[in-house]
Amino acid sequence: MAHGIHGAGGFIQIFIEKELLLQLNTTRKKMDNRIIFPPEWHPQSAVQLTWPHEGTDWFSILDEVIPCYVAIAREIIKQEKLVIVCSDEQAVRTQLGDVDYSQIIFCEIETNDTWARDHGGISVIEDGIPTVYDFVFNGWGMKFPANCDNLITRRLFEAGVFSEEVMPLNMQPFVLEGGSIETDGRGTLLTTVECLASVNRNEYLGKEQLEYHLKEIFGLKRILWLHYGYLAGDDTDSHIDTLARFCNEDTIAYVQCTNEDDEHFTELQEMEKELKAFIQENGEPYKLLPLPMADEVEWEGRRLPATYANFLIINGAVLVPFYNSPKDEEVKAALQSVFKDREVIGINCLPLIKQHGSLHCITMQYPKGFII
Repeated sequence: MAHGIHGAGGFIQIFIEKELLLQLNTTRKKMDNRIIFPPEWHPQSAVQLTWPHEGTDWFSILDEVIPCYVAIAREIIKQEKLVIVCSDEQAVRTQLGDVDYSQIIFCEIETNDTWARDHGGISVIEDGIPTVYDFVFNGWGMKFPANCDNLITRRLFEAGVFSEEVMPLNMQPFVLEGGSIETDGRGTLLTTVECLASVNRNEYLGKEQLEYHLKEIFGLKRILWLHYGYLAGDDTDSHIDTLARFCNEDTIAYVQCTNEDDEHFTELQEMEKELKAFIQENGEPYKLLPLPMADEVEWEGRRLPATYANFLIINGAVLVPFYNSPKDEEVKAALQSVFKDREVIGINCLPLIKQHGSLHCITMQYPKGFII
């Protein structure tokens, strides 16, 4: 497909232009008039999973994690198509068993790991054209190898997985993971300072430049920054999708910690105060849905970042991580009270959390019209 690609020079030019425009005191057409960043509840064409194999960090617990992936895959294909990035299509077919394969698009691509939320393309609609942003993925600030994962979105385009109308945009050198941002679809972004300003991502940018660029490329009116909130064992530097999530335009679900003896108590209490202080664009406060702090999960002597905020919204359903706890059903009921038009389905994600991520982290959705 003959689509345009923006290189590093074009990216840097944005900031040069900004300074010139400020000096000349001229006005510039706001990109938020022509860019839509769809929220997760927007109608979807497909969800991407990047499948575990022996060359990933799952190698020692594949017998545990594969059934988790299979359970998630089976729920997704009930509602929409599923793109499976894998090293061996036949092996995955054997693991999936008897399912509706007309709903699955396989693509054999070399991978380092399986966190599709962070190496997957991020979808926007620009001037009516479906567009996939291909940001740099560098293993959460160069903590882990990502040379193969960083190429997955490009390889999916080369394989013809995306519709012909979809335009890919290379967003180098900007580093951005899908798990670090939440959109309400109406020009508001929710994120954390800890992640976006962290070392080995975009620390060469000041906060003003960072905010300016995010607003430009996503057509944003405003950014809500959380300065507090973390989970022990998290390698992502406080991804927002582990802490607080838009359920709809006026509702935010978040992790609440009420146990004063828990190491997260102070940080999450401060995060809760920040969320309560946020207001919608119309001046009204957000409706807040507290989700309980997941019971402590440890593996190999380390606390894991178990969180109920890591749910996935798909067509007709919400898939929620369960951790074999009485709190599971409490969370399911709480989310069902908000997602009245979708079935809330719990999936055992204890195997996933052993690699410090959960259900939302291993998935990436693409809006209607993006996937063939």
